[in-house]
Amino acid sequence: MNITPEIIGYVAAVLTTSSFLPQAILTIKTRDTDSLSMGMYSLFTSGVFCWLVYGVYIADNAIIFANIVTFILAATILSFKIYNSYIKTK
Repeated sequence: MNITPEIIGYVAAVLTTSSFLPQAILTIKTRDTDSLSMGMYSLFTSGVFCWLVYGVYIADNAIIFANIVTFILAATILSFKIYNSYIKTK
């Protein structure tokens, strides 16, 4: 079996994206974001979006795939965090 850089990219994409799933699932189930940092999730979501744009720019499917999924999950968590913060200020 010949391991190519593309295979390594897809393995990395699956591992890093799937590592984010437990936090996303827990946040979606409980809607609890008190222990999550707004700054961290804002920066993280922005960074993932930049990686997605970069992947599209260089036409790297592994980077595109991983960052589409991670961006959706991170944006969902960030949305819950923003919503919960807004509700608490009222």
